[in-house]
Amino acid sequence: MGRLATAFLIAAAAVTGAAATGGEAQRDPQALARQWAAYEEVRPKSIIELQPFRAEWDAEDAAQGLRLHFVALNPAVDAWFLLQATDARGRVHSYHLENPDPAAQSVRFETTPSPTVVIRGRVGAETFCRPWADGARELAEARRTALPYAPVCNGRLFLRNKVTGSRTTLEATAEFLRDNIWGGEDIVRFVRDTFFKDSQLETSRELGIGGGRAEQGPAPMRASTPPDQRPVISTLLDIALEGTPHGRMAVGLWYPVKGLPGIYASAFQPRAIAPEVLQGPGRTNRLDSVEAKATGYMVAFDLGRLDMGYAVGTDHPALGWSPRPPGSVRPRGMPGPDGVRSAAPLVRLGMVNPVIANRTVATFTGGFKREHGAFKYGDMATYNHGHHYGFIEKGTIFSKLQPGLSTLYRLTDGTIGMKTWTEADNALLPRIDFARQNGVPLLETDPVTGQGVPGDRVARWGPGNWSGSAKAELRTLRAGACMARSAGTTWLIYGYFSTATPSAMARTFQAYGCDYAMLLDMNALEHTYLALYVPQGGRTHVAHMVPGMSLIDKKMGGGRILPRFIGFADNRDFFYVTRKEAPG
Repeated sequence: MGRLATAFLIAAAAVTGAAATGGEAQRDPQALARQWAAYEEVRPKSIIELQPFRAEWDAEDAAQGLRLHFVALNPAVDAWFLLQATDARGRVHSYHLENPDPAAQSVRFETTPSPTVVIRGRVGAETFCRPWADGARELAEARRTALPYAPVCNGRLFLRNKVTGSRTTLEATAEFLRDNIWGGEDIVRFVRDTFFKDSQLETSRELGIGGGRAEQGPAPMRASTPPDQRPVISTLLDIALEGTPHGRMAVGLWYPVKGLPGIYASAFQPRAIAPEVLQGPGRTNRLDSVEAKATGYMVAFDLGRLDMGYAVGTDHPALGWSPRPPGSVRPRGMPGPDGVRSAAPLVRLGMVNPVIANRTVATFTGGFKREHGAFKYGDMATYNHGHHYGFIEKGTIFSKLQPGLSTLYRLTDGTIGMKTWTEADNALLPRIDFARQNGVPLLETDPVTGQGVPGDRVARWGPGNWSGSAKAELRTLRAGACMARSAGTTWLIYGYFSTATPSAMARTFQAYGCDYAMLLDMNALEHTYLALYVPQGGRTHVAHMVPGMSLIDKKMGGGRILPRFIGFADNRDFFYVTRKEAPG
């Protein structure tokens, strides 16, 4: 990044962080410049050094015999903090604290007259908290609970406790083979390509010709037949809809989800896409006979009513090197592409906090593990350390965002976007709430028309890093996401493809009017998981994209379900969708 751009970024960080840290003096531009220089250096570093916009305080609590170090990891986001207490014997105790609702309360650290954490609510009421007092009794008790989120400071903050993230037997077996058996990755690939290829393929019976209201939800899929003459097909969608009996949907039309305003669902088969889309601009491969008839589903979220978040899993994506790029792009002595191998002393949890859980309406899995989240072939494997996919949670950078990669992100002002990241976009970093990169675009936005067109690597197996079989056979279970706009509403659309190539995904998203689309994950139901949380008679019903996904959740007594990402920690990263709250 050039000097002018760097100066602008540092100035932006100083201004955006001023309120959260107690004033402009706390955001010393020279300190920010030093932190940015350390961030850009190619050398081993800690996860804290990877936070260029952090604010830090040091204080003595003589009464407690402690030296305190308090870090706001990104003051503009105001969500995560690191408290380190050093006792008289030089022992350092680290505590990762979370502000569960930055929109409703802010956090600051005061060093005088005595060190105090101050939590200020919307109406100005303040809570003064010193959890390290009395031998850090409150923090010790919170840690002993072993809860992922243990309340402290009168319940206004959470201590994040390290836990083990859940994983399925399939994932555990694959990871054991990769980590412990020579050639384990080849074994996993052989089993997947031989026994699991098209394992989730869904085909449907045509039940008649019909249709429905094309004006509800996002724009309907552009098809070879008008909306009132669409084939009505049998479906396995495990979500209750309005306007159609369970198990029946007209191809390409949208149906409201019962009990969840602002959420719609649609069923598709790529063979129904309008010829002008299939033969439109952009290079893609022709649909093969299997993916053409494969039934898939879209779920759309109205971003005027709903908000989004993102969380890393307890283990994935990891921070070290992917084995995919060549050794020539690895600087000697670097433990990972960003110089970081471990997130410690920060705690990764793979689940939402209890405050957010109460207003969460959906979750879906995030993206590739680090092992597969970098390039093995093509030009992008040869520079930028192989373009490892970047990710940011709560304003905290776990892995740097790389130019050229598809990125789903949210800014601190609530803006949600999807784009191919550029070097110039780093100016947004001080205001990034979350970001997740996953490969290259399925659709890019045409700068002239504003419409989505297939990315220039969609039909290129290696340079596109689309994975699939060793023979470049790309058809498999896949999930992706896109952004679409219709009638003044912005939609985030999640797509589940029971079997598809990147070309089929691109043309399908294009047919739904998406202006940008990206791959998320693939190959297994746990990697393409989506669940909706529907209020029903004082309880919450967990509805899944397809029935097999329910096996990933945990079962409790009385027929109750403990949902993934909400009720227990998971080893994988994920996105969550929440109801927007009226300003208080």
